[in-house]
Amino acid sequence: MTTSESTLAASRVQARAGHSPGRPDGARQADLSMTRKKASLRIRLRRDKSLVLMTLPAIALLLVFAYVPMLGNVVAFQDYSPFVGIPDSPFVGLDNFTRVLGDQGFWLAVSNTLVITAFQLVFFFPVPIVLALLLNSLLSPALRSTIQAIVYLPHFFSWVLVVSVFQQVLGGAGLLSQSLRAHGWQAMDIMTNPDTFLFLITSQAIWKDAGWGIIVFLAALSAIDQEQYEAAAVDGANRWHRMWHVTLPALRGVVILLLILRLGDALSVGFEQLILQRDAVGAQASEVLDTFVYYTGVRNGDWGYAAAAGLIKGVVSLALILGANKLAHLFGESGVYSKS
Repeated sequence: MTTSESTLAASRVQARAGHSPGRPDGARQADLSMTRKKASLRIRLRRDKSLVLMTLPAIALLLVFAYVPMLGNVVAFQDYSPFVGIPDSPFVGLDNFTRVLGDQGFWLAVSNTLVITAFQLVFFFPVPIVLALLLNSLLSPALRSTIQAIVYLPHFFSWVLVVSVFQQVLGGAGLLSQSLRAHGWQAMDIMTNPDTFLFLITSQAIWKDAGWGIIVFLAALSAIDQEQYEAAAVDGANRWHRMWHVTLPALRGVVILLLILRLGDALSVGFEQLILQRDAVGAQASEVLDTFVYYTGVRNGDWGYAAAAGLIKGVVSLALILGANKLAHLFGESGVYSKS
């Protein structure tokens, strides 16, 4: 082989490997990295083709019912009227946002929303964890399944039914008031008392959804390697020590993930539950962002105002979940998504 042929062959080998005599090393490495990523993506798509096809209907539903409606947020910048439509509604810029931020009713709704979220985060969020730990400690699988079914059965009840049940028990003519009157004491109507409304809605949420929440934690507990418990028992750890040093660390990732999702949903505290009881206790105690948007925007026909308030809520919720996820990364957890 001649010298020129050797040089040409070497150049072809370098080109196939992503090397070019006149290109810097950084560019060559970038080309190699991009080629590997494309090849890896093709391999993964070919390998997981059936799984990708299975997720396409869910992706289509998400696009149609979650992302496409986001285009309607343009209403927040208009004096929108459904009778003329979006194209013919006048553009008002940030006027709707200025009105929202200057409305004392909006800040009352924000305050009530944050107070309810913080209260339920302290008194409601740990309940499914405690229930899961208690159920997991039961030795009889049949008893565990029976209790679990009874506990999360209320999740399938509508809020109308839940509020009705509490009304029959805690209302002015409920079982509690009747029992107090029968014993010569003064009756109590907890359902219309603004001072106890926070405790009331939290107890309703616990009764309805705490049992359903234990499913995630029971799944995490079932994934713990039993050899860890056996090794801890051999080392002399009692039940409490095993729970503190084995069980709770195994649940930490799930707890942080659910906390992040809860913070992202912090400004949505149950529209149906609260609107059913708003008239009974008054707006001062029960007005939250969702009910504020409904009453001041939708019912009054001020659609742009309602859209502006809803958009502010969405942006703040997104900031909360991103901030919480960043905090999870700082503590070494993956959070909602892992760092690339």
